Amino acid sequence: RSLSTASKKAIICGGSGLHFRSLVDPLEFPPTDPAVRAQLEADDPARLVAELSAADPDAEQHVDLANPRRVMRAVEVYRLTGATPSSRSRTSSAAAVRDYRSRADFVAVGIDPGDALEDRVAVRFHEMIDLGWVEEAGRVANHLGPTAKLAIGYRELGEVAAGNRSLGEVAAAIIHATVSLAKRQRTFFRRDPRIQWIAWHDDPAVRAAAAVAVFEEAGVWTS
Repeated sequence: RSLSTASKKAIICGGSGLHFRSLVDPLEFPPTDPAVRAQLEADDPARLVAELSAADPDAEQHVDLANPRRVMRAVEVYRLTGATPSSRSRTSSAAAVRDYRSRADFVAVGIDPGDALEDRVAVRFHEMIDLGWVEEAGRVANHLGPTAKLAIGYRELGEVAAGNRSLGEVAAAIIHATVSLAKRQRTFFRRDPRIQWIAWHDDPAVRAAAAVAVFEEAGVWTS
């Protein structure tokens, strides 16, 4: 259950950690500007690091200065609002996010795949291939933005669609990258003390029953 509205209850399923926290926590999203972003993308990354460090000597405590896109975003926010990473970290909203103090009552359940993770990723990869992932990657190859281009699999499968590489060449790398991402996501969610975890079971009915039991115990679900 998330974000009760009057007498209604919403059920949110899936999504990234950012999607989840933007729903339940007071995350603030600073503005963006295409013209400023274009300037930043054309600039030398080292110059952007220098600009950010000059404006905020403690920036490295809040931004990975080795990550060009994070630096670019921090400089963009600074140019548009005057807010530095350090000043943004001192807001009441930022403190609430760090302390996992939500803006809405909710009950969260996580299902940990455990040792089944890698096998499930491999199965899902081949299912997506059968459903036309290679063809999709080929169609969108020339239409992806800078962030979308980083999505796992699309660059590699775009090369497969273009005939430059074989599916066998890229399959293992895509599966490995997906497993690594899933593990990082699991670590991210595991830090949140508000999520109650249930063990994996191959039978979806058993998983559903375990989740319902959590909701019933919290008093938000009546069978």
